[in-house]
Amino acid sequence: MTADPQLPVNALESSPAATGPNVPVEATASGSRAEIHPARRLRVALLGSRGIPARYGGYETLMEEIAVRLQRLGHEVTVYCRSHYTRRDETEHEGVRLVVLPTIRTKFFDTPVHTFLSCLHAATQRYDAALVVNSANALFLPLLSLGGVPAALHVDGIEKRRAKWGAAGRAVYALSERLACWLPRLLVTDAEVIRDHYLERYRAQSTLITYGVDPRAPARRGVLDELGLEAGQYVLYVSRFEPENNPHRVVEAYIRTRTELPLVMVGDAPYADEFIAAFRARAATDARILLPGAIYGDGYRELQEGARIYIQATEVGGTHPALVEAMGYGNCLFVNDVPENREAAGEAAVYFDSTDFEASALALDRLASDPEECARRGRAAAARAREKFSWDAVSRQYSDLFEALAGLDPEDNAFVA
Repeated sequence: MTADPQLPVNALESSPAATGPNVPVEATASGSRAEIHPARRLRVALLGSRGIPARYGGYETLMEEIAVRLQRLGHEVTVYCRSHYTRRDETEHEGVRLVVLPTIRTKFFDTPVHTFLSCLHAATQRYDAALVVNSANALFLPLLSLGGVPAALHVDGIEKRRAKWGAAGRAVYALSERLACWLPRLLVTDAEVIRDHYLERYRAQSTLITYGVDPRAPARRGVLDELGLEAGQYVLYVSRFEPENNPHRVVEAYIRTRTELPLVMVGDAPYADEFIAAFRARAATDARILLPGAIYGDGYRELQEGARIYIQATEVGGTHPALVEAMGYGNCLFVNDVPENREAAGEAAVYFDSTDFEASALALDRLASDPEECARRGRAAAARAREKFSWDAVSRQYSDLFEALAGLDPEDNAFVA
């Protein structure tokens, strides 16, 4: 069983963030603490995501944000990337080494095939430590152990509860959840809700490390003009278009509102064509709903910076990066009422029940018609982000974790005194 690592992961230190609704200040990436070199330079591998630069979801954002900062802290960092996501000629990103490997690009084989090949490669590279993300990848951790690479496993939510998986997929994740308690040297969770799940169900200890936010202003602008939007005059939803993220329910609730603020739904998803087509067809009945697809980088930052209200409708997972980012940019939060979302947003958000369309519509109408209340809640969200979510602090926690991994006694999942 994974032992409690007892890492020095105290409350995350604050970092520069939005000082008011949608007013980002300078970036934290080169902050003075991030320049401090660790006590020991390590060769670190990050595996299990699609890769970097981040152009998909939470794991990719995590990989990019911590990889760049770990490299600045003095570590030698390698990120394993999928060939359909990162170009084969991309071998480096801001000082981080990229290893691009093939996979089978289907819903059920994309992740396991790539992680299998990545672990085979990593096992030959003499890394000091590794981080593998996604509980489904637990099965491949013994490959790293055979190569002498101590690994931590990051589990993001309770995957077996995701609606997108059929019976076979849920069975695989149920097994992976159990393996996650035994095969990694250390287990990492990103929310207290998830940490408590593993502790109560399996008596497995884990290290809690959240996501962060770096609410810097976009270097280039133009996406608002392209979409015909005005800063402070739209509602934003950002998520992968999958059933457990409830884009279809957001559409149903919004159609029932009377607000003039358009709803901008940013996202997409592979292997979900029928689901996406159905709710897109429903959204097409309301001219106020915009579906521009997935937007990353400066365009995404511009949308977060300019929104009046941000909707978080997820019902499965741990700490959701887009929610934390909306907090950092000082958005007024309209959030589906589930424990992990309350853990992240606290008292800053207005909560709704994603299954009650009429009540959600009324609550959103009230909020949209009160810009002063939106501004007040946006300031509260920004303050909470400064207090709790910092990529610099998160990266230092991972640096500590990797140093601990490198010092673990190979005969035991405990720290060497």
